[in-house]
Amino acid sequence: MIKGYATREGTSRFRARYEGKSTAIGHFKQFGEYMLTSIGMGTYLGKADDATDLLIINAIKRSVGEGVINVVDTAINYRFQKSERAVGKAIKELVEQGICRRDEVFISTKNGYLTHDADLNMEFWEYIHANLIKAGVIRADDISSGYNCIKVSYLEDQLKRSIKNLGLECIDLIYLHNAAEEQLPDLGRDMFMKMLKEAFEFYEAKRREGLIRYYGMATWDCFRVDPSSSIHMNIKDVVDMARGIAGEEHGFRFIQLPFNIAMHEAATLKNQIIDGNIYTVMEAATLLGINIFTSVPLLQGRLLHRDVMSMVKAETPALACLQFARSSRAIPLVGQKRMEHVEENLRIAMMQPLSNDEFSSIVASLTG
Repeated sequence: MIKGYATREGTSRFRARYEGKSTAIGHFKQFGEYMLTSIGMGTYLGKADDATDLLIINAIKRSVGEGVINVVDTAINYRFQKSERAVGKAIKELVEQGICRRDEVFISTKNGYLTHDADLNMEFWEYIHANLIKAGVIRADDISSGYNCIKVSYLEDQLKRSIKNLGLECIDLIYLHNAAEEQLPDLGRDMFMKMLKEAFEFYEAKRREGLIRYYGMATWDCFRVDPSSSIHMNIKDVVDMARGIAGEEHGFRFIQLPFNIAMHEAATLKNQIIDGNIYTVMEAATLLGINIFTSVPLLQGRLLHRDVMSMVKAETPALACLQFARSSRAIPLVGQKRMEHVEENLRIAMMQPLSNDEFSSIVASLTG
């Protein structure tokens, strides 16, 4: 197990080693207590095979070794546990080779979705029955219609597996994975909020044990839809819940949601209420001390066929998309495996982010 966790001192050390040398001034952001790169790496897509493991490992080592990325995001269900294992192997090799220290790299993962283990020769439901239902971790009726579960016994089982997969003594951030989207339609709001509170209490206990540093909600819709939607969540309500459990030192400090030139609601839709005033989720999160990571900056490649460079000046459509997303209050997570994509994305580190005025002008154009 790799000891330690990301720290203010470690991430600042990483920045000092690279900013103004292999990266442009402004590539790093103050993000809570950390100094993080303005893009992070995601590990969602890819075949559940050893060849893809190697691509992910090499992409992480190249990105961290060049000082372009010190944020790596994964989830236990990504590639059926193999993405977590690939991340763990990459971090282990980076530390053992002296390329970086554990306290310089911020690692996040997600729990909630059912997953089997791609390294075992078992069918999905055979694995679920043997390892979860028969083992007494969950009952069949604990599983949502979207194959999601936030029962505390399940979260505990999955956290133990994530720690083992990653080979980390402590995980910097663990998210509940699309909990609102998958649970609200089945449970209703009252039961969901009760289970969310129990999950937060569990994560606060794990913080005290030193197994995680922070927790959050990785989402798709709930923070960027109209308040009339049945799956809408007001982030102030969630923060108040965390405060009620652990006071002002609570560990709910991060959310994740989509943000790109096409899915720009986080910066344009005023759907969050605080003390009678209405804000976008980016504005509300800033007021509440919540940091935002964003997903799908390239919309899984679909934005590369649009005229994005007419809005954002850059060498390629991919860099234009990344430049837009990284110039917000958030840090985008970009999936990359093939080395030609890694090398292209690394070039973003040599570009200064857009100014606040430039970013605001583009956002204003998106809303017509």
